[in-house]
Amino acid sequence: MKRLTSFLFAALVAAFGAVPGIVRAEPVVSDFTLDNGMRAVVIEDHRAPVVTHMVWYRVGSADEPPGKTGIAHYLEHLMFKGTDKIAPGEFSRTIAENGGQDNAFTSRDYTAYFQRIAADRLGLVMSMEADRMRNVNIRQEDIVAERDVVIEERNSRTDNNPSGRFREQYMAALYLNHPYGIPVIGWREEIERLDRDDALEMYERFYAPNNAILVVAGDVTPDEVRALAEEHYGPIESVDLPESVRGTEPPHLAARRLTMRDPRVAQDQLWRGYIAPSYVTGEGNTAASLSILSDILSGGTTRRLPRMLTLETDLALYAGAYYSGMARDMGEFAFYAAPKGDTTLTELEGALDFMIEDLLENGVTEAELARAKKAAIASEIYAQDSQSAQARQYGAALTIGLTLDDIEGWRDRLEAITVDDVMAAARMVLVPERSVTGHLMKAKTEGADG
Repeated sequence: MKRLTSFLFAALVAAFGAVPGIVRAEPVVSDFTLDNGMRAVVIEDHRAPVVTHMVWYRVGSADEPPGKTGIAHYLEHLMFKGTDKIAPGEFSRTIAENGGQDNAFTSRDYTAYFQRIAADRLGLVMSMEADRMRNVNIRQEDIVAERDVVIEERNSRTDNNPSGRFREQYMAALYLNHPYGIPVIGWREEIERLDRDDALEMYERFYAPNNAILVVAGDVTPDEVRALAEEHYGPIESVDLPESVRGTEPPHLAARRLTMRDPRVAQDQLWRGYIAPSYVTGEGNTAASLSILSDILSGGTTRRLPRMLTLETDLALYAGAYYSGMARDMGEFAFYAAPKGDTTLTELEGALDFMIEDLLENGVTEAELARAKKAAIASEIYAQDSQSAQARQYGAALTIGLTLDDIEGWRDRLEAITVDDVMAAARMVLVPERSVTGHLMKAKTEGADG
């Protein structure tokens, strides 16, 4: 089994001197692959007799067939309805009775199921997770009831939340053709039409060992995990996986704008976004440079963006930027801010434009670069205290298509970032013609201007 170090943790250790007083040992990580194609990663953490067990499937909302948005997330819910061996509700009840916790989540690129439980119960959770990998029992009586649960989830998170509604419209504008512009939970009209056949088709096509990654973090050894994995997951047959049918994203040639008004808005918001290379698609240091750029701009109240918009001009209550690059196809780089007092969104947008122009013309400094690296290092070192966070880091990275060589090479790429790299990435992404600008506003009242 190949030994490797966490690409995030290695980057932190590379600059240890910048974080005085913090002492951590590198996590010991091993990997292997079962004969049926199921990959496995073991992250040893012997500080407590607990394990985090995760199964990641390489299927998410971006893989849904046309007209079936929300089916990946809907199937995630139905996976808890039991098998011929496990009664509905018994899965989570068994985990709880053994002192553990379990849950699942769906993203654009993957669906993951996890349990956190005492280390001596690892075989139990593996046996149950392996059972529902190919033997889930989706009963007709569960279809409407669970669909109503999903619709209520959409009501609370999106339809009854003006920020959620705005974010959905903003993402739809950001992507012209790629399914990343579709909400993970799905469009309401299509959720209402999902049925048992839709769920079973998604399940049978994608839920298989050769489309899954097993991640176990905690008080275990690689040999223990391999033996249990071979016992429980090993007998499951692989399947012929379908080819990807994701759409491509055409060139963005014109800036786009949207404005949404809602009487429930408590605070106006400004958003500006751009599609950017991801950690998978970005060449060289591009993705790492964009991550550092977001911290230079928005890593605290003294960083460039909040300093200019909140402290120096007093136009914003808050302001920030972020880079979202953990994606199989492409990521996003975005700015956000909220106006202060009588400041209009138009005035705030003008100040944001000025800041971006100043960045592209005058660049960032060596001091800003060094400070951003130190902040990222400190944050990630402390993240190693979380067993589940380590499991999620590995699972997400490997599921979107990063390799173990990518993970091992992260340290070198981070160390090699220069001011020129950061500015090259900024000029590649922050192109006005490729932007989407959104205004979320309180409902217009009589006599108010726009």
